[in-house]
Amino acid sequence: MAKTIMVVDDSASLRQVVHIALKGAGYDVVEAADGQIALNKLDAQKVNLIVCDVNMPNMDGISFVRELKQKPSHKFTPVIMLTTESQEEKKREGQAAGAKAWVVKPFRPEVLLGAVQKLVLP
Repeated sequence: MAKTIMVVDDSASLRQVVHIALKGAGYDVVEAADGQIALNKLDAQKVNLIVCDVNMPNMDGISFVRELKQKPSHKFTPVIMLTTESQEEKKREGQAAGAKAWVVKPFRPEVLLGAVQKLVLP
């Protein structure tokens, strides 16, 4: 059975690029335009990993990760932050919230897929 990955980003074009890369690698993909939408979708769906932007309207990525980690059902779901933010302080904030990896945009699909493969449990 294919693993399901959620892509959370307010950019539809970026979600599409990530979706195509993940689908091509054999993953099922669910999309959300911001953290709040993602949390609502997660109540109804099991995902194996989340790829999330930092800067989004309604609920930013770091707030989303903090909320996600409060849910017993998603406490151990790995999160990769995919963002234009490259400052160490933001990375530390993301890690403190529970993010497992940090990929800076623009990204190469193979770099993202490498991080996904390391974090998706068999």
